[in-house]
Amino acid sequence: MSTPKLKAVIFDMDGILIDSEPVWQIAEHKVMTDLGLNISIEDTIETTGLRIDQVVAFWYARFPWENYNNQLTAQAIVDQVVSYILADGKPMPGVIAALESCQDLGLKIGLATSSSSDIINAVLNKLAIGDYFNAIKSAEHLAYGKPHPEVYLNCAAALNIDPINCLAIEDSFNGLVAARAANMQTIAIPEPKFANLPKWAIAHQQLDDLTFLPKVL
Repeated sequence: MSTPKLKAVIFDMDGILIDSEPVWQIAEHKVMTDLGLNISIEDTIETTGLRIDQVVAFWYARFPWENYNNQLTAQAIVDQVVSYILADGKPMPGVIAALESCQDLGLKIGLATSSSSDIINAVLNKLAIGDYFNAIKSAEHLAYGKPHPEVYLNCAAALNIDPINCLAIEDSFNGLVAARAANMQTIAIPEPKFANLPKWAIAHQQLDDLTFLPKVL
């Protein structure tokens, strides 16, 4: 069976464009332990790819705490992540070359992220890559974040490209599930220490980092 013609590439943001997943884990761990939860930094890997309100709800369901306020707790985590990105945010390997390769091939470029507009703006400004994107969509205000496919479907619609002609690039299993459910082609670029896990088999391809994307395209 032939692969549908590629017309657009849609990037996830955290862990794909910017090296922010460790920061999310540190911020999440700090806020949760400040609330009295006895969790480790490794435990936060379970929430990778989830929207921030889903992250807070995830932990509250397991370890309920008094005076629960999802919005305030979520914002505390986001504020820490934004301040890190603006101070020390660094692009993942191959980001600029990957974006330029998409442009050179005449492919539309989208961004589909679970992150809030505060974090999107911080990343695009810090890395100076905002002009590359033809559409930017966040799951921030949707009924469901990833692994629900809506943010990917919205991005494809904004690009005016059928999802089957889109390639989604993800570092999280939740994100891959979302992209597959949206009927997109997929590439997984997981964190190196988790790269050998069998779950990445749901992706159409797996790469070490974005420096390999131009050759794949």
